[in-house]
Amino acid sequence: MAIDISKIKTSREVEKTLQTLSPFEIKNELIHLAEESALKSTAITLNAGRGNPNWIATVPREAFFLFGQFALEECRNVMEEQGILAGIVQNKNGVASRFETFLAKHKDTPAASLLEKTYHYGVEKHDFDGDAWIREWIEAVIGFNYPVPDRMLSQIEVIVNDYLVQEMCGTGNDKGKYDVFAVEGGTAAMCYIFDSLMQNHLTERGDKIALLTPTFTPYIEIPELDRYKFDVVYVQASGVGENGFHTWQYPNSELDKLKDPAVKVAFVVNPSNPPSSAMSTETLNYIADIVKNDNPELMVITDDVYGTFVNNFRSLMAIIPHNTITVYSYSKYFGCTGWRLGTIAIHEDNIFDKKIANLSPALKKELHDRYSSLTLEPEKIKFIDRLVADSRQVALNHTAGLSLPQQFQMMLFSAFCLLDTQDVYKTLTQSIIHKRLNLLWEGLEVPILEDPMRAGYYSEIDVMVAAKHFYGDDFANWLKTNFEPVDVLFRLAEKTAIVLLNGGGFAGPEWSIRVSLANLPTDSYLILGKNIRKILLEYVTSWENSKK
Repeated sequence: MAIDISKIKTSREVEKTLQTLSPFEIKNELIHLAEESALKSTAITLNAGRGNPNWIATVPREAFFLFGQFALEECRNVMEEQGILAGIVQNKNGVASRFETFLAKHKDTPAASLLEKTYHYGVEKHDFDGDAWIREWIEAVIGFNYPVPDRMLSQIEVIVNDYLVQEMCGTGNDKGKYDVFAVEGGTAAMCYIFDSLMQNHLTERGDKIALLTPTFTPYIEIPELDRYKFDVVYVQASGVGENGFHTWQYPNSELDKLKDPAVKVAFVVNPSNPPSSAMSTETLNYIADIVKNDNPELMVITDDVYGTFVNNFRSLMAIIPHNTITVYSYSKYFGCTGWRLGTIAIHEDNIFDKKIANLSPALKKELHDRYSSLTLEPEKIKFIDRLVADSRQVALNHTAGLSLPQQFQMMLFSAFCLLDTQDVYKTLTQSIIHKRLNLLWEGLEVPILEDPMRAGYYSEIDVMVAAKHFYGDDFANWLKTNFEPVDVLFRLAEKTAIVLLNGGGFAGPEWSIRVSLANLPTDSYLILGKNIRKILLEYVTSWENSKK
């Protein structure tokens, strides 16, 4: 019998063509369809496609602007001309005392409290000179100098390092020191890392690498570029629970692919995107055993932007610190995607420096020549500092580095959480996400199981797994025969003005859809869940009619 499911304007052939694009490109077409739908009905467009959060951390921003007032006063004290020009603060003597006087005028405000506690944190915990500490803040917030050191301002780096260790490594970490490079968001970190791995012959065109999937789309798309043409091994989070639904954990049989010494690099997003699940302790330890016993030269790039949404999160930077480059972005947790704040962290004792030291004489000579304009001993440049130089084509290394106001805001975000010993902010952001997650699945009318590894920033719904679970293989086969995997996305956009992304574009299950739980009003997620269920039941009704 003919399929009687209600028609949509997007044909199956068009869907088949569009699903070859990146999910973020398909999204543009879906937004257009959703907006058309909203114009023709009382529906409101609900775009849960991108992960930009709809909250911001306020106190660190208030502290930024408050300290900016003090910094301007200090500049005017140096020189002031006609009320429109001031001087550069060079002399640090007495500036800490004047800062404390300034704070007294703003006492009992959250911003002043954060500034005061951050100042004392640096002085008391790290033995910073008070005047030098505040002088660095002034230089940062005003931005009157090039970044020096270019990798990151030295005292601000210490605070950011403390934050990364606290949030990524858990309590009792004694793994040593990490060097930090402040970059223009996690996206810049990806570009710099891919580039410098190639420039320093840690990878070569056509090398075998591993992608732990599902994963953020650039990690899928960049290796395919002509410059890299990597031979990609997919390590799939194919674990399932007793109910037949995904656990989004990696079976040992998949992780065993990392044992192959030909696999030079493993790219990890942890917690994953879009499943939004952190690696279990068992998985972390299994990877550590592989590195220790089977593939000791494996280089690991771990992108841990969602780690703060999981309690007691542990990154691979804490488990195999010598083999790991850590990418962290402040964008999601603090609601600051527009600030472009990211970091690359590498342990001071790492395999990257050792592998460069063990290159052939010919390759060492090539790299000596590449970096010879920076120092008389280029071979001693650490890999993280090569990242900095490569980010500016080496020749512009002297003007490299993240802008200083960005570094100052990054430091205030870091200090805000370091000083939040009761995890008030973490509890609040996690509660927002979890409430939205529960509302989504309440609308779907599917019970959601508790999972301590779930970050919940996204939810990935595998339509095919649900089809088999609730209606059996016959329905699942009918669905695959008659529709494209992205069909549900086009129906949602055209009929309910909802925009989601296809999980298949993230190297996840073909029939999965990704819902961002960060960027819509909380009550919207119940509506969203109900509309997804409504569209899915249309398929069921059509299937049942086809059997009559």
